[in-house]
Amino acid sequence: MKAIMFLRSSLLATAFAAFSTLPAWAVELIIVEQPGCYTCKQWNAEIAPIYPKTEAGQFAPLRREQLREKPDDVTYARRVNFTPTFILVENGTEVARLEGYPGEDFFWWHVETMLTEHAGFKGATR
Repeated sequence: MKAIMFLRSSLLATAFAAFSTLPAWAVELIIVEQPGCYTCKQWNAEIAPIYPKTEAGQFAPLRREQLREKPDDVTYARRVNFTPTFILVENGTEVARLEGYPGEDFFWWHVETMLTEHAGFKGATR
């Protein structure tokens, strides 16, 4: 019985060590938002439920940040002044951005363009 418990503990420790050393996403799409932002609410209603299910969402998972709370692990090219702002980050550094949300069609086109031109994306957004 002790041998089985030891083996089980060893397997769990090995699995934990393997998964805890996996890198963070190399490419992320950060949405910078703030409370009371009408277009953020619009984006959240129209796009947020769909985005993770798309090839773009699989390639560049969504990460949410607040306007007044800049993350320590990301370097923005310049200050974020508007919400929503969508920042494409590769290895912790901004490579492209979209300021505002003028609607679903423009969003998908712009995100696909950013991903293709700046991160090597070869899929379709929807």
